[in-house]
Amino acid sequence: WIGIFVLYTVHKGQFNCPGGGLLHSYLLGLIILLASIICALCALVYVSMQGTISNPGPRKSLPKILYTRLLLYFPEFIWAVVGAVWVSDNSVQCEKTVINGVIGTVIASWIIIIFTVIGVVIVFDPLGGKKTFYLPDGVSRNLESSQSGQLLYNVKSSATRVWEKRIRLLCCCIVQDDDHRVAFTSIAELFRSYFSDTDLVPSDIAAGLILLHQEQDKMENCPKEPEEVLCHSPSSLVTDDLDVELENAAHYMLFAAAAYGWPYYVYTNPYTALCKLNGDCCRNRPTDSDITGSDRHNFHFGSILKITGLQYRDFIHISFHNKIYEIPFFVALDHKKEAIVVAVRGTLSFEDILTDLSADCEDLTLEEVLENGFVHKGITQAANYIYRKLINDGILNQAFTIAPEYKLVIVGHSLGGGTASILAIMLRNSFPTLRCYAFSPPGGLLSKSLADYTKHFIVSVIVGKDLVARLSMPNMEDLKRRIVRIVANCNRPKYQILLRGCWYEVFGGDPDDFPTELDGRNQDALSQPLLAEESLMVHRSPSYNALEEEPHLNSPPQYPHLYLPGKIIHVVEECSSRRLCSSDIKYTARWSNETVFSSILISPKMITDHMPDVVLKALNSLSQEHGSCLSC
Repeated sequence: WIGIFVLYTVHKGQFNCPGGGLLHSYLLGLIILLASIICALCALVYVSMQGTISNPGPRKSLPKILYTRLLLYFPEFIWAVVGAVWVSDNSVQCEKTVINGVIGTVIASWIIIIFTVIGVVIVFDPLGGKKTFYLPDGVSRNLESSQSGQLLYNVKSSATRVWEKRIRLLCCCIVQDDDHRVAFTSIAELFRSYFSDTDLVPSDIAAGLILLHQEQDKMENCPKEPEEVLCHSPSSLVTDDLDVELENAAHYMLFAAAAYGWPYYVYTNPYTALCKLNGDCCRNRPTDSDITGSDRHNFHFGSILKITGLQYRDFIHISFHNKIYEIPFFVALDHKKEAIVVAVRGTLSFEDILTDLSADCEDLTLEEVLENGFVHKGITQAANYIYRKLINDGILNQAFTIAPEYKLVIVGHSLGGGTASILAIMLRNSFPTLRCYAFSPPGGLLSKSLADYTKHFIVSVIVGKDLVARLSMPNMEDLKRRIVRIVANCNRPKYQILLRGCWYEVFGGDPDDFPTELDGRNQDALSQPLLAEESLMVHRSPSYNALEEEPHLNSPPQYPHLYLPGKIIHVVEECSSRRLCSSDIKYTARWSNETVFSSILISPKMITDHMPDVVLKALNSLSQEHGSCLSC
């Protein structure tokens, strides 16, 4: 608006040229129109800042202002069209500076309109008021039970279709087959069931995460990362066992990281990677029968060689084939550890994300496990794919023919770690001495019986407050409940929470002591939902209820508790600044158990602690520290 006003003022007397009257009218009308839009937006901002998240009373006039702004879209669009027509008119022969200025205003108007439409499409909830029907009691009071059941079914179906359309739109760039369609429906149902029972917008969730992080920091009594440990005195045997496993984990993490191929190599060597890979792209490589999938210019395989330090002849099989439930892996001979290593790649594509999000539970039946339990469906199907390749295609037979005295080791990071764990369970009967190292595997992977069974041959390595290691549906429901509770009962406006939270995350300082309705209530009272909390809960989902109520013996919850595989090594930073980068970070490691990861921790490092380069750096630091102690 300021730019157009300046243009109009400076060139006010230069519109006497042919067609200048039209441009003069266009600029004057645009100034008035934009001034009206700015007033409406200022009113929207001012009213939106009133009240709190759970107290919308002071914002009751907001819908009227919003509809006023919506009505202004029509003259804005018409004026943009008129401006485009006038500018394209060859009969206009005004000063070139004026013409260019008007062209700039027309382009700017169209950019604003397009981005506004895109923003509305992204944030608009097509379900709207249908969410209110999710409260079964309110429906049954007004409708017959059959009618209310049908209505509830229709609303749920609509919500699932909405989420399915969103997922299809996000995955429009990949080829879609029957597996994709089944996965889309399953994931859409997952999102529908998770988000349908709350009335939260993204900024509410952001405010909740900020409040939870500050509340969490207030509860910490020291600058260390919170760490719960097994309740036993650390004997020398346990310490020696941990040191050995850390040394093995640092070694095998190289293979897990190498499975990512050139993206990981370029990410960790941004200045020299491309030059080194270009020098190797034309060299000899194993025969085509040993490699499946696309590897243009030999970049993937060249990166694997650089990261692992192995030779061409050490690789038995390499697969870059990637579809939903079918992830890349390679089989190689590790002469240093005398092992046949199966390395499974983690999440790196849309197909991998769909595999991650296929979080339904399915049974895994094993003869040697008395109590067979549940496993993550998508990851289990990925493990089945690799199992068929290894056994049916004779890949492992070929490897053991070459090195019969070597042991079998399966490794992977993230999705690869979860797949490696379930693959190890499947191969355990045929290869009793196998070992598996799962780096940052997803938390919702195995039921308790299977998790206990894997403690004999799987080691999981978790760094810090890794989010993925704590991801499971019960943990997500618990996080949602905590967000709803702390957001609904904070007595500060949302903009204050967000502004102060951003300052706290970037510059540090003491956590804000936001007054809440929770202050002064005893622990028994805290178990009951507050009035403001209930206003943000449209209804309580079955999985939400399962967190507080004992599940019936014959009707397990839709998403039962799933745990990390094997014995767990938790690596945490010993003394480091939370917000300033430091090159001399020190780490400590100790044995932990699955209960430590039963809650999602909010931290700026909850994502970075999951990255493979951070895991490798932490393990190398611990391994070098142990080596220096031995030399001393």
